[in-house]
Amino acid sequence: MLSIPAGENGKGDWLKLDLHIHTLDDPKDAVDYSAHQLLERARALGFRVLAITLHDAVFDRQQVFADAAAMGILLIPAAELRLCGADVIVLNVTGEEIAGLKDFDDLRRLRAQRGTSIFTIAPHPFYVFGSSIGSRLLKEIDCFDAIEICHFHKGFLNPNRRAEKVASRFGKPLIATSDAHRLHAFGHHYTSIPMPRQLTAENVFTVLRMARLKLTSPPCSFVDLVTAIYFIFLAHPFRRRRKRRHMIRVAHKQDCARQPLNPDHKHEGAVNFMSRDLPRVKKR
Repeated sequence: MLSIPAGENGKGDWLKLDLHIHTLDDPKDAVDYSAHQLLERARALGFRVLAITLHDAVFDRQQVFADAAAMGILLIPAAELRLCGADVIVLNVTGEEIAGLKDFDDLRRLRAQRGTSIFTIAPHPFYVFGSSIGSRLLKEIDCFDAIEICHFHKGFLNPNRRAEKVASRFGKPLIATSDAHRLHAFGHHYTSIPMPRQLTAENVFTVLRMARLKLTSPPCSFVDLVTAIYFIFLAHPFRRRRKRRHMIRVAHKQDCARQPLNPDHKHEGAVNFMSRDLPRVKKR
């Protein structure tokens, strides 16, 4: 279990955390910054706890975890899963564990096995884009430890209000995150918690469940709103399609390289090629 002294590189009695971030390691999203670029920005902005939440995969590059620890940053292994069409964030989990999660009953069993050593969040629950859980959150509320305050809000455009009502009704903490897909988007939306004695995932989860939190999630400026809409509905879908095409081409080349050449097929092809070049003789 990774443990970092809380006093190291800390400022004051509170620490900043962001538990919903994507990097270019994501197998499904098209992101243009690396985990190390994220760490450098996080250190500059004074963050102490991060979770890289790849889609349907656990970020497990051990060198990045070691580099984060050297910076005084606790990096929690995590994933953003899609269960029954709904996104779910699971923290402090392994790749083997998420491979066995197919529905919410599987998630309930994992939570029963792991107890308080894992933490689950309902991300952007009432937003119409993406794969938000929506009103089903009420039915599956026992699967979640917390509900996310999404970064994308301004004035009347704020589905977080419904999330706040659900959190209040069921006694769940609200957690602000960046859901960053662009590096400059990281650092503006986050949660602050009282500094634990030792910086471990379990200690962080304990503090989060106590709901003594400070949320930083300012409304979007008009420019932020326009650029976010452009990114969500135009730029990002284009990047994802381009990434999928690239992956298909790479996979095709790998398949061709692995496929053995059949001598019979080669001979047959040569015969067919030669027959096409022969002059046709007209029947009399």
